Amino acid sequence: MTTHPKTAQENRPEQETAFHLALGDDGIAVITVDVPGERMNVLKGEMVREANALLDTLDEQPALRGVIFTSGKADNFIAGADVHMLAACETAEAARELAHAGQRLFDRLEAFPKPVVAAIHGTCLGGGLELALACHGRVATDHPATRLGLPEVQLGLLPGSGGTQRLPDRVGLPLALDLMLTGRQLRARQARKRGLVDDLVAPPILLDAARKRIDELAEPRRHRPKRPLTTRLLENNPLGRRLVYRQSERTVQAKTHGNYPAPPRIIDAVRAGRERGRQAGLETERRHFGELAMTPEARALMALYFATTALKKDSGTDAGVEPRPVRRVGVLGAGLMGAGIAYVTSAKAGTPVRLKDIALEGLNNGMRHIDGEIRARHKRGALTDFEATRQRTRVTPTLDYRGFGALDVVIEAVFEDPELKHRMLADVEAHGPEHVIFASNTSSLPISEIATGAQRPERVIGMHYFSPVEKMPLLEVIATDRTDPEVIATTVALGRTQGKTVIVVRDGAGFYVNRILAPYLNEACRLLQEGVAIDHIDRTLVRFGFPVGPFALLDEVGLDVSEKVAPILHRAFGERMTPVDVGGRMLADGRKGRKSGKGFYRYDRKRGKGGRPVDEGVYRLLGLAPGRDMAPEAIIDRTVLPMINEAVRCRDEGIIRCERDGDIGAVFGIGFPPFRGGPFHYLRQQGAAGVTERLQALAAEHGPRFAPAPSLQG
Repeated sequence: MTTHPKTAQENRPEQETAFHLALGDDGIAVITVDVPGERMNVLKGEMVREANALLDTLDEQPALRGVIFTSGKADNFIAGADVHMLAACETAEAARELAHAGQRLFDRLEAFPKPVVAAIHGTCLGGGLELALACHGRVATDHPATRLGLPEVQLGLLPGSGGTQRLPDRVGLPLALDLMLTGRQLRARQARKRGLVDDLVAPPILLDAARKRIDELAEPRRHRPKRPLTTRLLENNPLGRRLVYRQSERTVQAKTHGNYPAPPRIIDAVRAGRERGRQAGLETERRHFGELAMTPEARALMALYFATTALKKDSGTDAGVEPRPVRRVGVLGAGLMGAGIAYVTSAKAGTPVRLKDIALEGLNNGMRHIDGEIRARHKRGALTDFEATRQRTRVTPTLDYRGFGALDVVIEAVFEDPELKHRMLADVEAHGPEHVIFASNTSSLPISEIATGAQRPERVIGMHYFSPVEKMPLLEVIATDRTDPEVIATTVALGRTQGKTVIVVRDGAGFYVNRILAPYLNEACRLLQEGVAIDHIDRTLVRFGFPVGPFALLDEVGLDVSEKVAPILHRAFGERMTPVDVGGRMLADGRKGRKSGKGFYRYDRKRGKGGRPVDEGVYRLLGLAPGRDMAPEAIIDRTVLPMINEAVRCRDEGIIRCERDGDIGAVFGIGFPPFRGGPFHYLRQQGAAGVTERLQALAAEHGPRFAPAPSLQG
């Protein structure tokens, strides 16, 4: 075998080259992508020059039979473009030229005279999938790490190197639009079923399969998978395509309310290519890419991406300690929260769980919940039969403390009763090993109070999950002044293996997320008391960018839960957290929200096109006559600005470690609009002086609860 390690760029040291070429005696060139200094392969600007130089070299090889692109990284093909490179663009023209350079390279790859095959193992996203689409064939491993997608929309962008043109050719117009508009990723089996890859193989024989695919492509007749007849009929006539575009536009508008500029431009780029040809599509794609890269939405989403990436490397403490291994976990309480925690620990972290409850019925319900989650993933094809069985066996139920002597962490998810939690802590210390960490899932009780009387208070910490645990991405780890830094690092590491985005906050009433949420919900209830309709308030804040409005959120969380938190916050923070007399009267009428079938909205009928209807009985119960017409801007200021103000107080008091954690906690914990970047990004975008002025005006009109945080007043 002949190797050409420096061919991509002769003047650069070998170790700095992203592409490594090995030309075999069989005439097949294997190009291994291994970007130096990066954990994953990401496409950088200079790699375009390297790749073109490499293709120049291959053009001069008369015995060349084909080319294979593979990766030198573990569980990663190419994760996409370097986001730092995109963020560094200062003009739309600079971003457009980046896209144009990628388009030209992949056009050249697609036109290469010999068969080119992408051998895919691990994540193949964004520019990585665009490269694979430009190849003549694609083989992938049937490994769980292998996922394919074009997630640029999640950064406020669109695929800029031909993806909007080639993906519809490969998988059909409806699926291509769905993947690009949502950023959804396909697992290997799904990708094979949809024709995105040609074959699936075990990782050890990936290159053998790629060589076989080159031989197949070298035959005069190249077999291309046919899409279903109905799909072809739909796409092969202008009326059918218009229906697809129109439905996509309606879906986008319903989901984004016009807040995200990227989805409509994705549709436009696809439409340009399908209706006016490839070159028109590529020109539209790169023009939109350049424009989108300069939008405030893309800048906010990229900032959020950088924040979450940095957070993944943060142990949660500055003490420089390493987390202890967590080999077994216990969960106390098999309700929805406990079962959810057990599920993410066993299924995502792959860690055995001992699930304890005091009643057999509770245990059975918890195990059924876990089994239901596994069944759903198995049905979607996300799990094999073997993987599903393996996940089920990781959770063992118990009515006593047998087996707790071998646990490293115990997470309690019992009722919000201080005496009960003290008893759970004492039991765990009595039955567990000395090193066991006791983590409370409380949403309202200070961790320092729970740790009162503990034999080892330094091993007590908070792990505040959000409901439903299986879906909500955030985990708040709450540390007291006595918590051992090693305990912090260990729980942060455990949370990440559970698939959570983890922030560490200091112990205090409401911690961070519930503390900033409370004034937002309180103010919505005050607006209701002033005669503003429930659905008008909710619609306004959904249009602002929240996934649901404050009253829909109260119904989802449960008014009983919010009523337990409210007095704790009131005691801690006084007048600005005074509860509004709405939740108590709702509970007295049996209205806990969705869980009881009665709340601010009706749950006795199916959702209509306009959403779930408001229960008009709420107005009678509260003695209100809704009808006050309030401008959306006024509603937003009344509800959102107190949340921003409280976030600033949390930063100033050291509840959060930095503004980064405050933005991430708000976006991932309560759905603060991602395209607005989080409370602190929004504050900077709006201008602190302007926000302070608006808060002062609200304080003059409505009282001191709107008084700006001291640091805002200078």
